[in-house]
Amino acid sequence: MLRWNNNSADVSGNVKTSAGCRKRKWQRMNKRKRKISMNVFDILGPVMIGPSSSHTAGAARIGLVTRALLGKTPVKAHIFLHGSFAKTYKGHGTDKALVAGILGMQTDDYQIADSFEIAAQRGMEVAFGEARLEEAHPNTAVICLNGISGKQTEVQISSIGGSRISIDKIDGINTGFSGECPTLIVHNIDQPGCIVAVTSMLAKKNVNIATMQVYRSAKGQQAVMVVECDQLIPEDGIVWLAGVEGVQKVTYFPGLTA
Repeated sequence: MLRWNNNSADVSGNVKTSAGCRKRKWQRMNKRKRKISMNVFDILGPVMIGPSSSHTAGAARIGLVTRALLGKTPVKAHIFLHGSFAKTYKGHGTDKALVAGILGMQTDDYQIADSFEIAAQRGMEVAFGEARLEEAHPNTAVICLNGISGKQTEVQISSIGGSRISIDKIDGINTGFSGECPTLIVHNIDQPGCIVAVTSMLAKKNVNIATMQVYRSAKGQQAVMVVECDQLIPEDGIVWLAGVEGVQKVTYFPGLTA
């Protein structure tokens, strides 16, 4: 459930305890679902502006990914915060970091603190509300963006620590990828030939598949492929794929490290 909340967040001991309990509950639920690999840079944390790798740097990355998935200059951003994000966003600067990312700023940009003023200067409308989500990480945001061309997108992304994020939903479709790698999201009709079209195109472009997830609503109905790759995907390959019979929409995200 999403609802507008114009009141400032009250950071208290009770809130911290509640958020911590929810976070531990989420970790227990997901322990068997996925294994997260970490390296020394995840432990040390990112180069960043702000007090928290999850609430500030992770929030900036959430904004960056959402902007990239829109693929156009955003003119309107409606941001709904869940759990710990909703309770502590003002104290940690989560709101400023999210807006900064949507504007295209990196985690170490000194202008993050002025993101609201910069958004106003660029004519971007920003509004915040509260989301109450089922089985979501406590540091989760649902962002609805409108582009200058009229294009829209809605994403649900969580900040899971050390500035690392998980893109959980795109336009209502479950996804679950990190954003670290170049990623293709292909919406298609569930019919023979769509998966082989994607894999054949990538092979011809000498692009290796790191992970691939396939979802469908029902046999012969709507389907989605989420393909993480080891190399950047050439634009002509993406354009070709968009014209394949049965393919309805192709979204390409070049990755946070691109």
